[in-house]
Amino acid sequence: MPTYAPVLDAVLSREPEPDGGVRSGDVDYTVDGTACRGYLAVPADVQGAVPGVLVVHDWLGVTDTVRMRCDMLARLGYAAFAADIYGADVRPSEAEAPTVAGAYYGNPELWRQRVVGAFDRMREEAVVDGSRTAAIGYCFGGSTALLLARTGADLRAVVSFHGGLQAGPEGEAERIRASLLILTGAADPVVPDEAVLAVQNEFRRVPGLDWQVVTYAGAMHAFAVPGVDAPDHGAQFQATAERRSWTAMKDFFAEVL
Repeated sequence: MPTYAPVLDAVLSREPEPDGGVRSGDVDYTVDGTACRGYLAVPADVQGAVPGVLVVHDWLGVTDTVRMRCDMLARLGYAAFAADIYGADVRPSEAEAPTVAGAYYGNPELWRQRVVGAFDRMREEAVVDGSRTAAIGYCFGGSTALLLARTGADLRAVVSFHGGLQAGPEGEAERIRASLLILTGAADPVVPDEAVLAVQNEFRRVPGLDWQVVTYAGAMHAFAVPGVDAPDHGAQFQATAERRSWTAMKDFFAEVL
């Protein structure tokens, strides 16, 4: 298992490591000819198949932040697979990240292809129960997890942590099969109230769709990403919102997975 910076280790340590520990490592795979490098973490003493959770990175790509979340999920008994939307050779700097992420926002077909490819690869793992799957994501990854849900993927649950929210084309929400949990910050300039309302109104028009939105007071964008401290740009880690949002996800998974 990787050795993490103290700011990440402090979050990871909230979930006690199981007696058997966690088995983890990089996973190389391809999507339509593009080499990708994800990460898989599972309970080391797992017997049989367990629910699989796809974890989608923020705009920095697959970093220790994502690996740490996979390890936390493995400590809870899940098989957690970090999707690599960008490809194995793309790990942008803070300065490069907006351009790299923007290329996917501007090319929804490629964006969908990469996340569906990662989801399919996760379900190939023998340890993953393909009938009990979920997807979560942070910032860009939260938007990506919701995009996957909109493809009609066979998911039971999707959780967006401060992901960008945008109503989809007419009829797209009707394809969603997953229950949805949207966790957003009340002080997030990237996801204003109007965007939250637009998505809620879209979901309201779909009978039977199971969704909920939780808003955290004073929380800016990236509130669940340890180490982020850029309030002048509307992004800042907030310990209370991070802790509460993780607990909300755990309770949600306990119900639907």
